[in-house]
Amino acid sequence: MTVDRILPTDEAYELLELVTELADRELAPRVADFEQRGVFPRELLRTLGRAGLLGLPYPEEHGGAAQPYEVYLQVLEILASRWLAVAEAVSVHTLSCYPVATYGGEQVRKLLPDMIGGELLGAYCLSEPQGGSDAAALTTRATRDGDDYLVSGTKAWITHAGSADFYNIFCRTGGPGARGISCLLADAGTAGIVPQSPERTMGLRSSPVAQIAFDDARVPADRLVGAEGEGFRIALSALDSGRLGIAACAVGLAQAALDYAVDYARQREQFGQPIIDFQGLGFMLADLATQVSAARALTLAAARLRDAGRPYSIEAAKAKLFATDTAMRVTTDAVQVLGGAGYVADHPVERYMREAKVLQIVEGTNQIQRLVIARSLAR
Repeated sequence: MTVDRILPTDEAYELLELVTELADRELAPRVADFEQRGVFPRELLRTLGRAGLLGLPYPEEHGGAAQPYEVYLQVLEILASRWLAVAEAVSVHTLSCYPVATYGGEQVRKLLPDMIGGELLGAYCLSEPQGGSDAAALTTRATRDGDDYLVSGTKAWITHAGSADFYNIFCRTGGPGARGISCLLADAGTAGIVPQSPERTMGLRSSPVAQIAFDDARVPADRLVGAEGEGFRIALSALDSGRLGIAACAVGLAQAALDYAVDYARQREQFGQPIIDFQGLGFMLADLATQVSAARALTLAAARLRDAGRPYSIEAAKAKLFATDTAMRVTTDAVQVLGGAGYVADHPVERYMREAKVLQIVEGTNQIQRLVIARSLAR
């Protein structure tokens, strides 16, 4: 299905055409095999980096493309419609570059060109086994030791664990609560950083997710991002942008499921006619199409606020909430449209349904999004 898009420049239209061609050529033919084998497509990420797609929203002086977030999110949507794990990898990597690009000092900013160019793949270490939504209660600690920090603790649910080249580590350098948290940038090869066995996930099986243990990992003090005690503010600021990335991924996944269901319903005949002509099913698809369009509009509206330098945190929470709930609903109904065929791996809708679930959880669960939105209303 062709999506009508309103873009700010002719260059943006050309970019999306390039991304569509690349996704059709490099992603779509490989996704089923990589997902079945559970293999991370690291070389594909390098390909995307060399094509300039891993640094789209970052300034040109750091090797980025200086594209509006509105355009970057539509790139993510296209990638997600072909291979969600790759789109999520781009979103996570972009999130991992954010602390250095926005708050980093001269020493860490030297790494930005290789980070943004995709030669160095990033990971974002915030969640812990006992603290996911309550990030301010994290217990991983960094203790100053001369010119270094010694980091000890465990992070959980880390995308790219064991495959990343650098880790943003949110850790406690001070007392309890949000004000005691700082952010360190560590090389993956640092002694004492030990990725654990990959999790066996319901979906996104080509995306490596694992715990990471820090056993007195020695990180140079000049790898501190921002100031001590500023880590929680950095984390929340990054997550606002990251939630829009996940929303865009959800829109792309939902669009793929809708397109597949519509094509199937046009071709599948029962009682002498295509099943899409039965009102019950046709109305279901009409509702799904409307919800996908609404999710896209809400996501891009929040992106335009971000591009204009206006507050967008609440709108990002709304977009993440609505888009990911929509993806879950659309993929579930897509399986229903296919009936028994939708429940087997011969068709991708069963994978879409498994993948959609995680989008309601990552970058802040949808219950947390509702809490954020409710508190803004109370104020």
